[in-house]
Amino acid sequence: MRLKNLNNETKRCNNLPDADIVIAGAGVVGLAIASRLASPSRRVFILEKNFSFGQETSSHNSGVIHSGIYYPENSLKARMCTRGRELLYEICRTRGVPCLKPGKIIVATGEDEIGQLEALFNQGMANGVTDLKLLSRRQLRTLEPNVEGSGALLSPSTGIIEPFALMNCFLQQAREGGAVFAFRTEVTGLEKSADGFTVSVKDSQGSFTFDTHVFINSCGLYSDRTAELAGIDIDSAKYRIHYCKGHYFMLKHRGPPPVSRPVYPVPETDGAGLGIHITPDIEGNIRLGPDALYVSSISYGVADSGREAFWKSARRLVPGIDINELFPDFAGIRPKLQAEGEGFRDFVITNERERGLPGLINLLGIESPGLTSAPAIAEYISGII
Repeated sequence: MRLKNLNNETKRCNNLPDADIVIAGAGVVGLAIASRLASPSRRVFILEKNFSFGQETSSHNSGVIHSGIYYPENSLKARMCTRGRELLYEICRTRGVPCLKPGKIIVATGEDEIGQLEALFNQGMANGVTDLKLLSRRQLRTLEPNVEGSGALLSPSTGIIEPFALMNCFLQQAREGGAVFAFRTEVTGLEKSADGFTVSVKDSQGSFTFDTHVFINSCGLYSDRTAELAGIDIDSAKYRIHYCKGHYFMLKHRGPPPVSRPVYPVPETDGAGLGIHITPDIEGNIRLGPDALYVSSISYGVADSGREAFWKSARRLVPGIDINELFPDFAGIRPKLQAEGEGFRDFVITNERERGLPGLINLLGIESPGLTSAPAIAEYISGII
């Protein structure tokens, strides 16, 4: 029934009238923006090339509500994460989206990593994460008896959420506000017009164009290509997206779960991710991942050959994990702005007025903590508009 309804809605969008706002991309960020901007007084359209919402990065992740520890002070990632966390818990409370708030621990596996824990503590405090606590080895074992380490950093405000439930909440809010969704509809052109942009799209019925005053590029893995459609040189603008794949393995453990909250390693200073962590999901399943591997194309396969590397990484945190209890689960692709070996890159969220394209709002490099940041990004976009 849901697919039938989606298809009917898409048919109504063919030969769309002019729009006030178009949002390209129905991942968690695009949906959050739609829920924020939808209004009976606005014609808001959301275009998505896939058959439904959240089919890419938004549904291929750990489902963690991050607290805001890792990012440079005053960066968009830090600001959007800490604000987004507050908004997410309020959304879960008022809209019934399933979530848990078990906190998480970041573990120093040796004395040489204690200094990094202290640096993360200071970074988090600078970002406004004021409930952090450094733990001794004894305190760590009291919280998580199966975890081995010289010390840890406890982040009580870290949580776990069901991404599809959150996205469905945003979708319903957007529809309640009058927004219209067109699935299986791909943007193929974007040309500046007198009052905004002429958008070219194609769907199962063919190709057509319509005008919009504001165009929001929330295309995730394809956001650089969409920016390019408007004539932006993505290399000189430093907008090119680099694909970074993360694999996950499921732990099918005999007996009680080995951890009760997300357990993270100290992140590698030159790494592309936060390290392979051990995370319960909303249903109590335990996953290991993700790793971080730059790739040239998008694929979601997980080979069993990665099992030993995951086991070796995880047993540094939880020595009792059995390699025979690990099974390939799923993979995700991060849309990174930094190429392999490069340093920190912040979110890009900008109205391209200075490029002569006022009303084109580009969002690029929206990787982790994008899920946590989604409602704050929507709030930020609303302010821009």
